[in-house]
Parts: sequence; C-alpha cells; structure tokens
Amino acid sequence: MQHVPIAHLGPGIYPSPIHQIGGVEAPFKQDDRDRVLYDSSLRGLEAPDRAMTFEEAGPREQLFFDPPKTTVGIVTCGGLCPGLNDIIRGIVNQCHRQYGVTRILGFRYGYEGLVQRYGHTPLTLRPDSVAQVHTFGGTILGSSRGQQPITEMVDTLEDMGIDILFVIGGDGTLRGASALVAEIARRGLRKAVVGIPKTIDNDIMFLDKSFGFETAFAEAVNAVKCAYTEACGAVNGVGLLKLMGRDSGFIACFAALAGSNVDYVLIPEVPFTLDGTGGLLESLRYRLAKRGQAVIVVAEGAGQDLLQTDGSTDASGNMRYGDIGLFLKDQINGFFKSRRMEVNLKYIDPSYIVRSVPANAQDNVYCSRLAHAAVHAAMAGKTNMLVGRWHGAFVHLPLEMVTRGRRKVDPNSELWHAVLESTGQPARWS
Repeated sequence: MQHVPIAHLGPGIYPSPIHQIGGVEAPFKQDDRDRVLYDSSLRGLEAPDRAMTFEEAGPREQLFFDPPKTTVGIVTCGGLCPGLNDIIRGIVNQCHRQYGVTRILGFRYGYEGLVQRYGHTPLTLRPDSVAQVHTFGGTILGSSRGQQPITEMVDTLEDMGIDILFVIGGDGTLRGASALVAEIARRGLRKAVVGIPKTIDNDIMFLDKSFGFETAFAEAVNAVKCAYTEACGAVNGVGLLKLMGRDSGFIACFAALAGSNVDYVLIPEVPFTLDGTGGLLESLRYRLAKRGQAVIVVAEGAGQDLLQTDGSTDASGNMRYGDIGLFLKDQINGFFKSRRMEVNLKYIDPSYIVRSVPANAQDNVYCSRLAHAAVHAAMAGKTNMLVGRWHGAFVHLPLEMVTRGRRKVDPNSELWHAVLESTGQPARWS
C-alpha cells in the first residue's frame, strides 16, 4: 500500500482525556493501520497491493498538545458559505468540552485578523457564546479575501501564544495555510495548522463534498422553481437562472436534477456555442416553438470564451469573470427580436441568497463531524493538512495534495449523463 503521509509535529506524550465518551470507549485510530483507500473499487488497478491510502480521521490515544495549556485560534476566509458558524461552534465545543481547552480565540475578518496593524481584536469563544450561532447564516467572525503578509501572521500567532490554528476556507485560503506552515517550520516553532475545506462550488479535490453544498443547491432548487413558474406565466417564457460555479458546475447540475424542470444546463466544463443550427439560440427557438416555455440554468463560469474581459484579478488572485447571465439575457432577447418572435425572459441571480442562508440539517451534522475530526487531528499534533470525507469516511489529506487543482464535473460521468437525460439538451454544441 502507498500511504499518503501527513505532517506531524512529533510523538504524542499526553494521554487523551476522552478515553470514554458517555461511558463508551473512544474509537481511537492508529496512523499506520486505520486507512481509507483512494480508489473505491479495484477496477483498473494493475497492482492492488500498491493502492494509495489516506489516513483515517478520529481521536488518537496520545496527544502532542497538553490540553489545559493549549491555545486555539480559528479563522474563516473567503466568500460566505452555509455552515461556517456550525464549524466554529463544533470546534469550540469539542475543544472545550471533550479536551478541556479553555482559551479559544476567533480571528476576525479572515487573514486580516492575523495582521495586528489592521486592529481587528480577536473574539474569545466559549460554548455559551456559540450556543446558537448555527441558526444564523454567514460567520460570526467575519471574512475577507486576499493575501496577507505571512511573516506578520506568524508574528501574531507567536505574540498571542496560539498553538493550533484552524483555517476554514477554500483553495486560496488553504494555499495560505500551507504558506503559514512553511514559515512556522522555518522559525522552528511547534504550532499546528489544520484546514477545514470550505467552498460552495464543491470543487476541492479528493473530497466527496464540501460542507454547505447540500444547503446551497437545496436553496438553488427554490430558485429553479421560481424560474419555471415565471417561464410558464407568459407566452414563450424563458426563465434564465445564474448559479455559483466559477470553474465547476456541481451546483447547477444538482439543482437542475432536483428541480427537474430545466431544459438547459450550461457549466464551465462543457463549452457551448450560441449561433448556428447547432447552437443554443436555435435550440431554444425550437424548444419554445414545441413547448412554449424553457428554463436555462447557467453556472457563473460557463461560456467565458464568449465574453470579453480585461484579464484583471480579484483580491484572491482569481481571474475576474464576465457576467454570463446578463450576456445570455441580452443575446437571447436580441436573437428573438431579430426574428420578430415574441419572448418573455425573466432573469434571476440568487447568488447571495444561496450562500448566506443557515445550513440545513444535513449540513449541520456534516459540519459537526468535520469540526470534531479537525480537533482530534490538531490535538494529536498533525499539521499542514485538512480533514474531509472520502468514500463516506473522514480522512486526513495533505494541503499540498488538495491544492494542486480543482474538482470538476466530468463530461463523461454518470452525473453529467443524468443531466443530459433530464434536460434533453444536446450532448455537444456545434
């Protein structure tokens, strides 16, 4: 077996205080024995005995950090996502109640909060102060985008005596966490940095799903229903719905499948054309002539090759995308006007509604378990890693491994085939 290694600050010397939880023996894990296979089946494996495995998450019997003397920090970065407050609450409760960690600080407004000259005073977090935060959307700590000076952030960790930092964020945030680990190691410090992957787009590699995704696409389904209602309420009605998905179309796909009244799903992974007999506009004209209404769901990153952009980037270093929703609205209206055919298009962009709602019950549970797994790993001295779920099991993954690229919808996958079956749209545009 090829074991994916996880960085470790050193051997555990403190016995875990959670030998029993409610009278039941704690399910302690062993790094070399409790592993999860990368491949869920042996199909295509030439050498099964060399299969890659991930370290299984869970409590360790020996801890690197002495809980009563440990100080924990939490930071949330990037855009908002359902479940952020659930993660914060889960970390605080697990640290305080199960491990006896009493000093927990929440850094405000993302990585800005780790740069002292900005003046963002950290919040002291306790179980009673986070008891109801999961009922609210967003994050009680605030968030921000963009890079900050790594040296100044590590200075703050030293000045405030932070032993463990939990970083909750997406791809850019996790790359920042990896840079923090490198600077901590350069200084010879013994601090753990553990990531909890957050992306509403569900695009982090080697994960079944990211937290908040279930809530996000469930909220998007409501928008699909509204788009369908608007389309049915007028002659040649078109409901055009733009959803999140910069580079990955998972929300668009799942919302369309769950809503089941969608005629076209446009995602970044599958290029499409507007003009010509095999383009979207002629296909839409035929669909309206046949059925009288149509619903189009488009991911924000779809069709960027059709738009003119200035090549600028946002605070996180991501390319600024053109607004494909407004572009399609103008193109569709112009196309039907040129053909003297009536069309009634209603454009809906629920992006900030989708990302700002509280997590649903399914995500509540998922966030709690992610938070617990992250605390177990950090207290054992593991660092430069994140926790996630893979094939239904919670695992440890190196930060460097998961930030190599983005998880995308495979156009040859069963998921995309199911979308094609549901919508009846062309498999290829020409």
